[in-house]
Amino acid sequence: MNKPQRDITLRFLAEPQDVNFGGKVHGGAVMKWIDLAAYACSAGWSGRYCVTAYAGGIRFIAPIHVGSLVEVEAKVIYTGNSSMHIALEVNACDPKLLNRTLTTHCIVIMVAVDENGKSEKIPKWIPESPEDIKQNESAIKLMEMRKLIGEEMQIFVE
Repeated sequence: MNKPQRDITLRFLAEPQDVNFGGKVHGGAVMKWIDLAAYACSAGWSGRYCVTAYAGGIRFIAPIHVGSLVEVEAKVIYTGNSSMHIALEVNACDPKLLNRTLTTHCIVIMVAVDENGKSEKIPKWIPESPEDIKQNESAIKLMEMRKLIGEEMQIFVE
């Protein structure tokens, strides 16, 4: 296997079919782009087929307009035995001006699986830079918070 790829950026133009009734790109389209980038990033890191296990903390900050150049940046910030925490950031701009604006960010957890859907071991990511260490520590804190949120959410599934 080649050296794992920790990050990836998808770039494309927002198209008319991505628009909601308000004339802006709808959140569902943005979430799809996030999921695609998370898959590409996790597959590049693990060398395996990966599935989405969790998407959370999604924050829509600014609208995206049709014709905008959209960049979805994804990078591994934590690895478990088979899971990868992927930090994602969506930026958009007028392609003539290249005035990038942060529009959305979130965390997605992907899991590497085999052909039977069983989780597979992945390479360990070790943070090196101060920024990497901070993001890794944040991912660990978020795991603890998700456990508490999951416990609270049980009332909705019982």
